[in-house]
Amino acid sequence: MHVLLTNDDGVHAPGLESLERIARSLGATRVTLVAPETDQSGVAHSLSLNDPLRLRALGPDRFAVKGTPTDCVIMAIHRILEGKRPDLVLSGVNRGHNVAEDVTYSGTVAGAMEGAILGVAAIALSQSYGAGDRENVPWETAERHAPDVVRRILAMGIAPNTLVNVNFPNRPAGEVTGVEICAQGRRDAALLRIDERHDGRHNPYYWIGFERQRSTPAPGSDLAALAAGRIAVTPLRVDLTDAKALARYAAGWDAQA
Repeated sequence: MHVLLTNDDGVHAPGLESLERIARSLGATRVTLVAPETDQSGVAHSLSLNDPLRLRALGPDRFAVKGTPTDCVIMAIHRILEGKRPDLVLSGVNRGHNVAEDVTYSGTVAGAMEGAILGVAAIALSQSYGAGDRENVPWETAERHAPDVVRRILAMGIAPNTLVNVNFPNRPAGEVTGVEICAQGRRDAALLRIDERHDGRHNPYYWIGFERQRSTPAPGSDLAALAAGRIAVTPLRVDLTDAKALARYAAGWDAQA
């Protein structure tokens, strides 16, 4: 099995080292690593259209791209692998969970999504950690549990134009309470805020920040699974069409004329 690895935290991120060990434990016969040169967190599914993509070889089957996770997957499949698709794309392991509305911002999820768009089975992996505790991420939780989760997903199959978003709870590996197949959630409290600051000349500038607030996650959601100490497994579709709204608009459009 040939596995392509990428992430959004950058090519030197510790989560990428964990991801490589996860891929090896799956019995991959070839692992190709193509990751952003620098941290690309929050870039979502963006492409670099106004800047050139710089490719740097780090070793056999190891590359850094001056671009986004989406750029990395495109560069890997169309250039580095010369159109030969890998068997699996793994994106992560992200520092911090990607659940609820996070998935629309996440470069980690976007890397897996680009794999799905290009016809490759793709899984995004993220590891939750405690508020303000970025240096104490329980990477061993993802490393211990991811191989079994990935194997079971692959055994059941990933439908075309679909990716799977996997989030590991902020718990030691031995305290994970199970795996839950769940829906993408929605927070009932604001997450983002704008901080106003001032430079040396007292001119204002602004920084997007995160505001941790207590919320009540809906049962069956990825948020609820993590809160209960479970691994959240959520299939996501590339097609964002709202089927119910589509039918409602189609049925009532002419009547509005």
